[in-house]
Amino acid sequence: MSKQFKIEYLKVVTVIVLLFVIAVGCQQNDDPIEEIVEDEVIVVVEEPVDDTYVLPGIDLNNWKVTLPIGNPTEVKPPEILNYATNEVLKPFFYNDSVNGALVFYTYPGASTANSSYSRTELREQMVPGSNNTNWTFKQGGSMKGTLSIAEISKDADGDYHRVIIMQIHGRLTNTQRDLIGQKDNNAPPMLKIYWTDGKVRVKTKILKDLNASDTELLETDAWGDDDGYTFEENVGFKKFTLEIKVTEGKMEVILNATESVVYDDIHIQKWSVFENYFKAGNYLVTKDAGSFSKVNYYDLTVSH
Repeated sequence: MSKQFKIEYLKVVTVIVLLFVIAVGCQQNDDPIEEIVEDEVIVVVEEPVDDTYVLPGIDLNNWKVTLPIGNPTEVKPPEILNYATNEVLKPFFYNDSVNGALVFYTYPGASTANSSYSRTELREQMVPGSNNTNWTFKQGGSMKGTLSIAEISKDADGDYHRVIIMQIHGRLTNTQRDLIGQKDNNAPPMLKIYWTDGKVRVKTKILKDLNASDTELLETDAWGDDDGYTFEENVGFKKFTLEIKVTEGKMEVILNATESVVYDDIHIQKWSVFENYFKAGNYLVTKDAGSFSKVNYYDLTVSH
């Protein structure tokens, strides 16, 4: 056998062996990503698997969550910290690790004593596990969150349902509660922020009688709703950022660091009688059969 013939023979054998190996490999993986022909030998290049994930940047140590089940069901710290493995929370409060969001899912179900609507919503707890320590406008505070509406149902007319995404809620002290003979510590919400048909809408409370006494203004029916304010930007289903800043006699709501509405009138000044706490999440404002909403929170911070 000549030297040249040996070389050609070895080339043929090498190609046959490589083709056999590739054929066996293709039986195990019928969907190769890419094929490159190089020197008559087929080389299969596998695309690397991207197994990265992102978790939401939210510290839950000072929050409890209310769910649309039970009476309703609430989960406080420290149990809420293990939400990813908590069987009660998992259907309503879970990670979207692809988008780095904490998902709040709700539908018409169990509601709180002072509402007819259900929610999957966080309630601030300055002392973890307790509702008894709250803050006043004089003490001040701020909440900032980045969020988006992931999914939401429509009504019979084809319009999207509304959902409350942030609140400042009032609270009576035990002394105030006993003074007016009320059975619980509930007071009106000073601030509700809605997602409504792609826009962010703000509603606040106004005192019906500016001459009401300090005792009279503790009553829920002493307060009415203002006309509301709708931000110009249409956020739709995109990610957006909301910030609430509270100081003595003043409240400001900021959308995407570009639009702002400020409340610094007599109604805010009168509100100083109440304690307050922040709320954030998914409060669905409908009882329509089959309705639902999913709200993604990417980050949420509170400071005082």
